[in-house]
Amino acid sequence: MRSLTSGHLRAGIDSVRRAKVRSFWTMLGVIIGVASVITVVAIGEGIKQQISGQIHHLGYNLITVRPAELHAGNDNNGNAISGLNVSGTLGTKDITVVSHTAGVAASAPLTIVGNSAQADHPYSGGFVIGTTGDLPGLLNQSLAYGNFFDDSDSGNNVAVLGQHASEVLFNEDVPLGRSFIFHGQQFTVRGIFNQFESMPLGQEVDFDNAIFIPNDVAESLSNNTAPTYEILARATVAKSTGAVSAKLQKALYKVHGGQSGPSVLSGNQNVSASNGILDLLTRLIAGVAAISLLVGGIGIMNVMLVSVTERMHEIGIRKAVGATNRQIMGQFMIESAVLSLSGGIIGIGLAFLADLIIRVFTNLQPSISWQIILLAGGVSLLVGVIFGTVPAVKAARKAPIDALRSE
Repeated sequence: MRSLTSGHLRAGIDSVRRAKVRSFWTMLGVIIGVASVITVVAIGEGIKQQISGQIHHLGYNLITVRPAELHAGNDNNGNAISGLNVSGTLGTKDITVVSHTAGVAASAPLTIVGNSAQADHPYSGGFVIGTTGDLPGLLNQSLAYGNFFDDSDSGNNVAVLGQHASEVLFNEDVPLGRSFIFHGQQFTVRGIFNQFESMPLGQEVDFDNAIFIPNDVAESLSNNTAPTYEILARATVAKSTGAVSAKLQKALYKVHGGQSGPSVLSGNQNVSASNGILDLLTRLIAGVAAISLLVGGIGIMNVMLVSVTERMHEIGIRKAVGATNRQIMGQFMIESAVLSLSGGIIGIGLAFLADLIIRVFTNLQPSISWQIILLAGGVSLLVGVIFGTVPAVKAARKAPIDALRSE
């Protein structure tokens, strides 16, 4: 039995080699399907790991307060996964409640004032954000040069720049002490942040493109109309983060008169919310990509049906010398499995190539696990077996005399 199976396997491989071009086009659907599914799942897993790593970098005792419109899962306009949405905002009362809640060691609002500043060059590609001196500590972010502003700078026109904002505004690495114009007022550069770690599909603005100014100055420039899209806070004790989050949610609910108030998320909840969205997207796109596996299976079935017709004399001769229906069927099923599995192997190779290209040209870090490789390989083999059944049964049921008579 083992020699018979190995003989069928060699025959299947030889059949693929004899018709390389036809075999390639037959396998193409499987190749595309396997490569697509592995790549999509790898991107999803990679993004989840990057988000988890970013949350770990910030600390699991970091608490994020967002307007109700920004809570995870509210994706009517795609904003929860694609970028910043300030259609709902937080107010001064919310900022005060967060900063005065027991158990909160530090907090910082993120208030969008505008995006147009002028120095050596005009700059409108980022955001001007009002915040407080606690922000660097909350983000675990250090400064490359200078210092961040603090409470003593209240009411002063000082600013700290992200790396890219600094380059565009002044075209130099260390513009400390330089000035720029914003809202008709002159601001002095106090410090420059180190480059921020990017978080794919995050809800934050790109802080490398941001200009940070004191929050009271931001409110004054906008006549207290600037939208605060997020408040960051940190619990005094990491173990009490959950309790502090619940206390904040209750206090904010009370401030909003029992109406739907801001959502309060801790580090673990941020990871869960992001992972839930990513899992849904990954399954959806992977499901669409898997359709090409179905198309590939149909292609294999059609080609094998043609192969059975072309090889009727061979089938008749084999039956005439004693080959059983089971042996004939096994031969053609193994051939279709070889086609499909070969396509799966090529697809896995293409997925690794796509992984490399994505890593080089984007900030994404796909993660290909051995589980998804085994699953994709197994599915490609299963496709060959399932769709090779019809041609194999047709070949096995052919009467020897009819097979020998066919031309």
